[in-house]
Amino acid sequence: MDWRDQGILLSSRRHGESAAIIEVFTLDHGRHAGVVRGGASRKIAPILQPGAQLDVTWRARLEDHIGSYTVEPMRSRAAALSDRQALSGLNAVTALLLFALPEREAHPALYARSEALLDLLGDQDLWPLAYLQWELALLEETGFGLDLSTCAVLGHGANDLSYVSPRSGRAVSRAGAGDWADRLLPLPPCLMGHGPAPDADIAEGFRTTGHFLREHLAPALGNKPLPEARQRFVDGFARRIAAS
Repeated sequence: MDWRDQGILLSSRRHGESAAIIEVFTLDHGRHAGVVRGGASRKIAPILQPGAQLDVTWRARLEDHIGSYTVEPMRSRAAALSDRQALSGLNAVTALLLFALPEREAHPALYARSEALLDLLGDQDLWPLAYLQWELALLEETGFGLDLSTCAVLGHGANDLSYVSPRSGRAVSRAGAGDWADRLLPLPPCLMGHGPAPDADIAEGFRTTGHFLREHLAPALGNKPLPEARQRFVDGFARRIAAS
């Protein structure tokens, strides 16, 4: 069994004296693990940094074996390691992909979104909104997408969509919310892809996507706790807002 693909390195851990086990989010084979012989060496270890774009070849005697990888670097995203907020964002993305994706199941649309997002690392003007939209795509890909097209209460004729139902994930207009508004989640325009995206609105969007990651996706995965890396990124973004 063998194949060649490209992918984003999600994690690397030492295996034995000189090898490493890596997990790669590949275009055609999804999240896939394998052993890199010599992966702990001074020559290869610097290549195996989370977020790196790799050309990989996987081989195994049987399909259900862990198999082995040979890797070639396509491009490094090591520049993010020198920027605290960029590194925090990178860690959030790789942690959520490891958390949410089943093994060996292709998700080409999410792969394309993830690659494009990581290519924006370091651009703090574009990254927060791009990351928020990526979380929406992750929810959609895992079966927990939000319906932000019409008001769940008043239907197509309603304007001023301002909230999201925490149970159904459907949008609710200000008029439709009525006395229930304080029980609903915020729906800033940037979450629907409308208008400018000030940092305060993006932070509200994180509150909403975070609810569905924590209260809908995580229970479906056996109530695993949401990766702390995601909250660290959101907290860092909040500190940035406070500082400005």
